[in-house]
Amino acid sequence: MKRYIALLRGINISGKNKISMSELKTGLIELGFSEVATHLNSGNVIFSSNMDDKNALTNKISLLIKDRFELDIPIFIISQELLKDIVNHAPDWWGNDGKEIYDNLIFLMPPLSYEEFCDQIGSPKEGYEKSYHYKNAVFWSFSRKDYQKTNWWSRTASSNISHRITIRTANTVRKIAGM
Repeated sequence: MKRYIALLRGINISGKNKISMSELKTGLIELGFSEVATHLNSGNVIFSSNMDDKNALTNKISLLIKDRFELDIPIFIISQELLKDIVNHAPDWWGNDGKEIYDNLIFLMPPLSYEEFCDQIGSPKEGYEKSYHYKNAVFWSFSRKDYQKTNWWSRTASSNISHRITIRTANTVRKIAGM
């Protein structure tokens, strides 16, 4: 059995795209997944499966969500092994315990490439934000007090590719990588 993480994009935000994590967990168990756990209410699902095809896993979960919650939302599936590898390659400046810095990991949903991502949102604004690309993820940090001065803050939510990325905080990523 292989351990996976499903990141559901844009759920349970300001009362929109509501999905009960306990109902989702029950549905995934009914589909035959095992060791199902959720983290927070923002669409982080950890599970085990004999399936090795991420597209097939995504399709099964998408159909469950459509049937049970009447929602069509982007889902990003990553193996726990790959997520751990990504976290192990984090730059030194990312994910420390400083409360003044906001550390995120941006997941690029295939077939979105890093080059296409950068073409759409531009470069990080020097002095206000840092980024580092590794595999299908981008480490991104910025000062909480200066977030409105960053180049990426508004663009990650409003660009033509916003539905092809999902973002998690460093704390969330570390937690789900270890579950």
